[in-house]
Amino acid sequence: MKSRRSCLPWIILLIVAALAALAVLLFAPSLAAESFGQPHSSIGAGQRLNYSLELLLESDDLTTPCAPDSPEQVFVIQEGETVQAIARRLEAAGIVCDAKTFRDYLVWSGLDTSIQAGTYRLSGSMTGREVAAALQDATPAEVTLLVFAGWRLEEIAGSLPSTGLEIDPDDFILAANLPLEPPSYLPAGAGAEGFLFPGEYTLARTTSAPELVSILMQNFNFQLTPELLDAYAGRGLGVYQAVTLASIIEREALFDEEMPTIASVFYNRLMIGMGLQSDPTVQYAIGWTGDTWWKAPLGLDDWQVVSPYNTYLYAGLPPAPICNPSLAALQAVAFPAETDYYYFSAMCDGSGYHNFAETFEGQLENLCP
Repeated sequence: MKSRRSCLPWIILLIVAALAALAVLLFAPSLAAESFGQPHSSIGAGQRLNYSLELLLESDDLTTPCAPDSPEQVFVIQEGETVQAIARRLEAAGIVCDAKTFRDYLVWSGLDTSIQAGTYRLSGSMTGREVAAALQDATPAEVTLLVFAGWRLEEIAGSLPSTGLEIDPDDFILAANLPLEPPSYLPAGAGAEGFLFPGEYTLARTTSAPELVSILMQNFNFQLTPELLDAYAGRGLGVYQAVTLASIIEREALFDEEMPTIASVFYNRLMIGMGLQSDPTVQYAIGWTGDTWWKAPLGLDDWQVVSPYNTYLYAGLPPAPICNPSLAALQAVAFPAETDYYYFSAMCDGSGYHNFAETFEGQLENLCP
């Protein structure tokens, strides 16, 4: 029979082990808080101990990437999808190491209640904590930019803050006025006004101002077919002149079907040395009025503004495009209607269509009372 003295060391070891275990239990939440942040207020004392032990035992699953060299992949979270389902799919995709540990961390930190549905780009090279943080923001990596036909470059710039692009409007205007690698048809020192082709663009959120100008101009180049170039040349126009005329037609016409007829009016005026007498060119010369770039209606003093863009005072084309025209306007310059019209004015019914006339007397008859 063993003596009490011989049992004493074992008793002491058991007491020490029990005290150590108790210390771990008592201090585990504090240790977990140091490594993973304070537990969410919704977690009770019992859960706090349970989650803290889990996090401490499996901490590598949250602080070390599962696959450091893995590429990004698209990961979609559906509206109403549970945290458990999300965690399981993340583990299956190799993005997190262990679904249970990842879910425990989300619950511990309270991030399980703020995961956003959306499309993400995630990778196994991210730590579990980085993935959890990423799931709080469904901001897409790509954004959509709409450039409307007839906008001048300042209007494109003004739309940028609402698109999600990280481009300062002033930086865009500067880049548009000094385009990198300008095409040969752009006169020396000319800006990109007129060549920022309208349309819908899907762009990386990080697109820079010079890159955006380049993208818009490249799309214009894509529209510039040999047929258009041949048609412009056949009418004695270079690309820059053709785009300048198209920009005026764009601002004059509300409907594409009227553009060839309006183009014929301007060609007829140019042929006899008559001024184009286009209100949009005066509006362009006036510029910003405090609430619009296109003042309307114009007053008598406006038609006297001294500017090479005032086609009431100066015959021929203005020195540069006044907006960024659509393909329909570019085609109208290439393939105008054949008419004897020299005048047009808006119909009085508010439809946006125009009456056309061959003579000034006919123009007077078409004016609204």
